[in-house]
Amino acid sequence: MANLEVIHAYRHLYRGLLHAVQFSKPARYVARRQLRTAFEEDEAVFNPQGVARTIAFLDAAARSRGPEHKVLKNLLIIAYYRVHGHAPLWRHMKLNTESRKKETEFARHVRETAYKHYDMTIAMLNKSMGLCLR
Repeated sequence: MANLEVIHAYRHLYRGLLHAVQFSKPARYVARRQLRTAFEEDEAVFNPQGVARTIAFLDAAARSRGPEHKVLKNLLIIAYYRVHGHAPLWRHMKLNTESRKKETEFARHVRETAYKHYDMTIAMLNKSMGLCLR
C-alpha cells in the first residue's frame, strides 16, 4: 500500500481537477489519465510543496475564468489531441492508403518532434512556479 500522504495528494489533485474543469466529459477523462500516469511512474519523486501549489493553482482555475483556467484548459486540449489527434478519418484511410504507406523522412521527423518545444515550455512553467503540471 502506498504512503497515506501520497494517496491524499492524489485525491486532492483529482478533486481539484474535477472542479477546475467543471466535470466536463472529455476534460475529466484526460485529466484522470494524466494524473494516473504521473502517480504510476517509477522514477517520480513526491514533492509536497509542489502538490500544494498545484492544488492552489487548480482552486484558482475553478474559482474564475482567469489565466489559470485558460492555461489548464489549453493543457488538457493539447493532451487530448496528443492521444486522439493522430487517428485518421475513415475517408482519408480509404482514399489515401498508398500515400499513407510512403511517409517521408521529413514527415516522420515533424511527427516525432512536434511537441518538443511545448514540453520544454511546460517544464519551465513548472520550475518557475513550483507546480506539478504535465
